[in-house]
Order: sequence, then C-alpha cells, then structure tokens
Amino acid sequence: MEHLVKENLDIKIFNHLFSKKESSLFFQRLLDQIEWKQETITMWGKKRTLRRRVAWYGDPGKNYAYSGNSLTPKAWNEDLMLIKEKIETVSTIRFNSVLLNDYEDGNVGMGWHSDDEKELGKNPIIGSVSFGVDRDFYLKPKVKSSNERIKINAANGSFILMNGSTQHHWLHSLPIRKKINERRINLTFRTII
Repeated sequence: MEHLVKENLDIKIFNHLFSKKESSLFFQRLLDQIEWKQETITMWGKKRTLRRRVAWYGDPGKNYAYSGNSLTPKAWNEDLMLIKEKIETVSTIRFNSVLLNDYEDGNVGMGWHSDDEKELGKNPIIGSVSFGVDRDFYLKPKVKSSNERIKINAANGSFILMNGSTQHHWLHSLPIRKKINERRINLTFRTII
C-alpha cells in the first residue's frame, strides 16, 4: 500500500488488490451483467450524451444527483457485494453506493472534477476500483495559482482510496489517451448520507 499525504490530500493506493484472475472475471461479469445506460449531462445549459456508460447501484433510497442527472440505485448484485466487501476490509469504511463507469477505450475520459456533492456530506471518502486497461489518473489542487499535478497509475485490480478533505481541495481527472484501444471499468464507491 502506498500512502500519499499532502496538505488537504490523503490518498491510499492498493495496487493489485484484486488478482489478475479476479480482475478478469469481475471485468467480464460487470460488462455483461450491469444495467448500463448512456450518460446525458447538462453543461452550460445544454444536454449532451457522452460516450461513457454509467450505472448506479446501492442501498435502497441512496439517490445521487450530479450534472443534471438524478440517479436511483439498482439493488446490489453478488459481484458488486464481493468487490465492496473486499475494499471495506482494507479501508475499514462502509460504503452504501457505487457509480460504475465504462470507458470503452482511450477516447473516453473524464475531465477535472471533484466528488463533493451535498449527498456525500463533509469530507466524503471515495473508493475507486479499476478493472481492465491501466489508465493515468491525475489530481491537481483547486487553487488556480498552483501548477502541481499528481499522476497515479489506475492499474487493473487496483483500489484508490481518497480520504479526508481531498474532495474539497483537489480535482481529479482521467485524461483521454487516443493510443489506448482497450476498455476500462471503474467503480467509485461512496457513502450517501
């Protein structure tokens, strides 16, 4: 486990928490069995359909809203529960929901943002699990005067735990990488209050 600690940043990286065999199995089962939907977001007052597919699962009543979307959770399935139990064991955090993202290839990414919606409460803890192709995951301070960038390899089978006030003071992104032609499935576990 690698632990990155800076001012208002607390991240633990568990590389290969899931074995290659586990990762391959979960990747295929999530791809086939999750009820994916095409994401539509509102940006600058206009609705846009994105290439990324998403799904929201969790405990009953743990609704989530972001970018003009309001999501009602689907019930946990067996695979999601197994993944959740494994990350809860190493993090000691109890998560009650998960947002799944399907990045078809390197042409699909995610711009700079933070997971700090009001439903997540003060100092939300986000647990990110990756299956599939390795991708660069970047963080930068929200302070515009800073040029600092932190690069993390979101590897197949890895678990990245973002703690403390990280979401309030830092942005993160998954940049487009046109040379990558393989798929990545990312699960971001959260606790809706």
